[in-house]
Amino acid sequence: MSENLRYALIKARLRPIDVASALAVDPKTVDRWLKGRIPYPRHRWAIADLLQLDEGELWPETVPRRQHLSNEILAVYSHRWAVPHATWQALFENATEEIGILAYSSLFLAEDTGLLHTIADRARNGVRVRILLGDPESEEVATRGTDERIGSDTISAKIRNAITLFQPLRGLPGTEFRFHRTVLYNSLYRADDELLINTHVYGTPASDAPVVHLRANGDQGSFPMYMTSFERTWETANPGT
Repeated sequence: MSENLRYALIKARLRPIDVASALAVDPKTVDRWLKGRIPYPRHRWAIADLLQLDEGELWPETVPRRQHLSNEILAVYSHRWAVPHATWQALFENATEEIGILAYSSLFLAEDTGLLHTIADRARNGVRVRILLGDPESEEVATRGTDERIGSDTISAKIRNAITLFQPLRGLPGTEFRFHRTVLYNSLYRADDELLINTHVYGTPASDAPVVHLRANGDQGSFPMYMTSFERTWETANPGT
């Protein structure tokens, strides 16, 4: 299923029939695109123009990687919602040593039962799992909600919802939760030597902000820097809630 295309249509308040009409194609063709079939280039370009998005935001797999980028960078996505679900699944599924999550709520992940099952399976197979969420009572969390222009109480509510949804992971061997009072400039999703970095942009919800996919390159590059940030936040976070 093309979740990126479906999400983009919802955001643009367009129905599949609207796309079919604009592109002069059969509605069944649009349905096949929504189910995961990649359109021909001329249709991809037309849809991207219709939605005022880049082709790569809708079908990241069609855009060749730029070889001049650091070999630490696997991909760059314009929005978190543009990261293919398969990328999230593979990130956690392939972990053999450690999974680390640092965010305010990470509600989108907590709502994904399939990803939770994957993380739980990794924990049962000896992978250390550390999840750092924002303290819902903290000033930093309230400020983030104000910065996103969604209200000072909204992020706190998301965190409490996420805590409930993360319950299946609580108590699993090697799984720990802590709650931080930190101003985050990025949310981090780490599995062994791979990392998805969801940047935080003032006035923009995290789901609309860019994501960088890194793979560690020894002691070189930025991966160790982000891991140092994670560890420092972990050390000062509160284990209770």
